[in-house]
Amino acid sequence: MKLSDQDYDIIIIGAGASGAAAAWNLSQSNFKILCLEQGPHVLEDQYPDNMDEWEIKKQKEFNINPNVRQSISDYFINDNDSPISIANFNGVGGSTILYSALFPRFHESDFNVKTKDNVAEDWPFKYKDLEPFYNLNDKMMGVSGLEGDPAYPHIPNLLPPVAMNLIGNTLADSFNKLGWHWWPSYSAIITKDYSGRKINNNKYEFSGAKYQSKSSVDLNYLPIAIKNGVTLKANSRVLKILTNNFGKAEGVIYTDYKGNIFKQKSSIILLACSGIGTPRLLLNSANKHFSNGLANSSGLVGKNLMIHPLGYVEGLLPNVFNSNDGPNGCCICSHEFYETDEKRDFVRGYSIQVLRGPGPIETFNSGYKFKKINFGKKFHKNFFEMYGHKSSLTIICEDLPETSNFIELDDNIPDSSGMPGIKVHYKLSTNTKKMLAHGVNRGKELMKMAGARSILAHAPVKNTGWHLMGTTKMGKNKDTSVVNENGQTHDLKNLVILDSSVFITSGGVNPASTLQALSLKFTENIKKNPYEYN
Repeated sequence: MKLSDQDYDIIIIGAGASGAAAAWNLSQSNFKILCLEQGPHVLEDQYPDNMDEWEIKKQKEFNINPNVRQSISDYFINDNDSPISIANFNGVGGSTILYSALFPRFHESDFNVKTKDNVAEDWPFKYKDLEPFYNLNDKMMGVSGLEGDPAYPHIPNLLPPVAMNLIGNTLADSFNKLGWHWWPSYSAIITKDYSGRKINNNKYEFSGAKYQSKSSVDLNYLPIAIKNGVTLKANSRVLKILTNNFGKAEGVIYTDYKGNIFKQKSSIILLACSGIGTPRLLLNSANKHFSNGLANSSGLVGKNLMIHPLGYVEGLLPNVFNSNDGPNGCCICSHEFYETDEKRDFVRGYSIQVLRGPGPIETFNSGYKFKKINFGKKFHKNFFEMYGHKSSLTIICEDLPETSNFIELDDNIPDSSGMPGIKVHYKLSTNTKKMLAHGVNRGKELMKMAGARSILAHAPVKNTGWHLMGTTKMGKNKDTSVVNENGQTHDLKNLVILDSSVFITSGGVNPASTLQALSLKFTENIKKNPYEYN
């Protein structure tokens, strides 16, 4: 083992959405900061968007499922006991390398569901307390949208919204006919040149890259943090967090992919490894003082996993052409069914996300699977009846916390460094099943109103487990939560968790904006009150 020749004030574990935001915010003070990321730097010429075979790359090297990708920086995930497969990405930029860049905020109601709907628990602060950090994060990331959405308090300083194109306008007209709320998507995609980045003129955006119009944190937060003095080490997997005899975290053990083992000391340790990576590391750091894993006196590390079960509806719109123009995940969203309605037989709700059409390979694979496209004389005719005409939407369901949904270490599937993988235990609740059925039926209704034919729908969708929340929940009581309202673990006050594993509830929208705002809020407290972490 190699001992570091220098100590750091702060170690950040993970250089994804929350870790990068933390590195930038803390770099504005006089802290000596090290950021360790187990994955590599993804170079510009490696991004799928720069290649003609981008769809093939999306299915292989850039697949959202680590069990398919099988990179040396990945860890295996046994999700046989779950109807939804877990997705993640290890690398500088984390999930923002692969995400769709849909960037909504949580609703005001998401912070007080116990008070409002008598489910789960209220958060220890409200939307207005997080609002300044939402606004700051929007500025740093570069978020497009349209002001005036009745679903939210005023959201200022947005870039112009991503063009809806014919596909979005067609579905928007159907929302209007049904009298349902809709709004152009809040998107972490710049629609004009911004902070030195160039727009991509509405081309498909899967992983950012050449024109840098998609806002991944390797393009905005991290370069400034590094310029301010943060040391970033990629390909550095943290195996354990070390503690001393005084009940404090004192450093980490990490390895590079040459097999070298390093010990690094630090005064404060920040975890930003995702809703599965963070509990994995805490559980693997068990020692004689913390036999059940670090920060786990409550027994809740790994518990209350929330994933956002997703329903899917698609249809062919004969009067729509080039439906695949534009960033796939960012078109329009509806929050018509977001809040609890006593007329429905479930509590809380969901959002409807209208997608663009798929690329040519995905169009063929789907058509072939459902026998809409076959090889032979009618191949081209059948293909072009689908390609550019397909519309789809997803139902993103709020997932309520349950301790029976959890992750644990799995020694049978170690990663390339010998660290255990994880096993997922997850089942859909009755409430979720009812919510999914309601959402899918509304999606079909919308497609019919738009004149779609050959409507297909199913739920839950298997390969969609990319919203990972709740596994180190936040709260004021150390017996019923893992961290406090500042992200500090109750058991070790100099160990802080920054990512979406601290979420108490999941909302019904993508969590990226909220988890980054939380990271900024937590690290602002470190800057203002560093003595609280000694």
